[in-house]
Amino acid sequence: MKFLVINTDYPMFSNWLYAQHPGLECESYAEQMQVRMASLFGDADFYSSNLRKLGHEAYDLRPNVEWMQKAWAREQGLVIEQSIPERQGLKSILKSVRSAASKTLLRHLRPLFRPFLRSLNEPQSWFYDVLAAQIKYYKPDIVLNLAMDSISTTFLQETKEYMGLLIGCSEPPVLLNKQDWRVYDLIAAPSEGMFDYFNKLGLKTELLRFGFESSVLLSLDQDSQKSVPVSFVGSIGSIHSERLKVLETLCLKLGERMCVWAPSADHLPAASPIRKRYQGPAFGCASYQILSASKVTVNCHINVAGQFADNMRLFEATGMGTMLITDWKVNLHKMFEPGKEVITYRTAEECADLIHYYLEHDTEREAIARAGQERTLREHTYYQRMQELDNFVGKYL
Repeated sequence: MKFLVINTDYPMFSNWLYAQHPGLECESYAEQMQVRMASLFGDADFYSSNLRKLGHEAYDLRPNVEWMQKAWAREQGLVIEQSIPERQGLKSILKSVRSAASKTLLRHLRPLFRPFLRSLNEPQSWFYDVLAAQIKYYKPDIVLNLAMDSISTTFLQETKEYMGLLIGCSEPPVLLNKQDWRVYDLIAAPSEGMFDYFNKLGLKTELLRFGFESSVLLSLDQDSQKSVPVSFVGSIGSIHSERLKVLETLCLKLGERMCVWAPSADHLPAASPIRKRYQGPAFGCASYQILSASKVTVNCHINVAGQFADNMRLFEATGMGTMLITDWKVNLHKMFEPGKEVITYRTAEECADLIHYYLEHDTEREAIARAGQERTLREHTYYQRMQELDNFVGKYL
């Protein structure tokens, strides 16, 4: 079968990636896609590469990455409208960004990035023009849309004649986006909570959790010294208020042992203790290296996740062999054994106390980290997830 895997990238990550690779925006679509996937950010090509291992054709799309999408359009002879950044002189802007990037912390580059951010945050006509052309070009048997909150269901309805089965898969933030999800033939839900939500809407739903790409272990250097006592790597936006409370408590109680990596901390109040422990952004490979170097790493779900565990950090952290301390959820025991493979907390204060304990008890901490990694590599890899997807897709074709 032919799969088309669709997802979107954070604008800040896209701009960072292209600033790290001067001239990449002028390269072919294939070259841009290869560099993007090699970054290991997000789900990278973890779905498509494992589907190919199972004998399927599988292709990735990142419809909001303008330079990449317009390269594809040029190569196909597709004429599309110019965006605001192009009219203002894209090459000139990129030159300014790269010059500043060599001297400046990423958070100070935001004014230079604003022209790009507008175009990447708000889909213009090129977004849907190119995506529609790609769907028609590939004529996939199955579309797996991992960006349900970013792609209009109206658009999907208009292009559905060019695809077979349309599957939606998304994290809980999709709950904030009120659309008519009935366009989807099937929902692959990452948790029991999401399963229940879509099932109650009358949609066909299967459970398909996130996972860990085991090949990451072969592509990165492992830090046996564990030079970072406690880490958090992730987002700290307005929709993460509970996470912010936990991190602020940990920064106060753990001091210099606590390190926070996030896309930005500019939005935090000046008095937030997170600011003192903020280390900057960490995308893809860098985030895995930080996890590998951490004795303990902290997880706290987004508010709308409610009582269910379902984020990617569960598997990324354990997969890298780090002791994970995560907020207690009713379904966590279905993935890991609390107290043996991961540690759970119910309050920020309890989290801090547990971290103090495990930093002082190396043998116990290392045993939990090993057990968590063994469980993830045994049951929670993306290859296993794509086997699960392959098994239940046949019921709906």
